[in-house]
Amino acid sequence: MVNKEKTKANSTSFKEGLITYFKGVKAEWGKVTWPEKNQIVAETLIVVFVVAVFTIAVYLMDIIFKGLLGLIAK
Repeated sequence: MVNKEKTKANSTSFKEGLITYFKGVKAEWGKVTWPEKNQIVAETLIVVFVVAVFTIAVYLMDIIFKGLLGLIAK
């Protein structure tokens, strides 16, 4: 009997904690300052450019090392 009461109390406590958490999330969500569209586009383009540069660099290093290892193996 006592065990059922503890389980019910824990369940209620969990629900109250969850409700409190989401109320806090909702309150903080209103405080967020979102970036402008042009800032998002510019930063996205920068990220794509940097990823492309590193991809090309790794590809070139792969070709160079493959060629050097090919010379060693012969």
